[in-house]
Amino acid sequence: MTDPIADMLTRIRNVLPLGKKEVVVPLSKLKLRLAEILQAEGYIASFHVNEKKRELKLVLKYLPSGKPAITNLRRISKPGRRVYVKHDELPRVLNGLGIAIISTSSGIMTDAEARQKKLGGEVICYIY
Repeated sequence: MTDPIADMLTRIRNVLPLGKKEVVVPLSKLKLRLAEILQAEGYIASFHVNEKKRELKLVLKYLPSGKPAITNLRRISKPGRRVYVKHDELPRVLNGLGIAIISTSSGIMTDAEARQKKLGGEVICYIY
């Protein structure tokens, strides 16, 4: 697999219209950090790590109307084309309604955290 992050986002994107409650992805430190951010921002209900099987199970969140909390996931930086931004050029997703996940020198964080710490980095994805 050449792009594990795109694989994770695609797996989530594929189960949302089906109304499934859980999605399982292979475990890595980067995916675990993405799951932590998604839970902190309220896009997923929870996540569980199975060290034995090296799996990460994401429990998806749905609104009372039955619609998923995640409307769209978009991979920005790809293996063939990396996208880097300075701290003053950090993107605002849907005028602040969504989040951009940024890989900085201080770790992976949302665009709001990176803006607050005045850090730039690689734009991993947009979520709204």
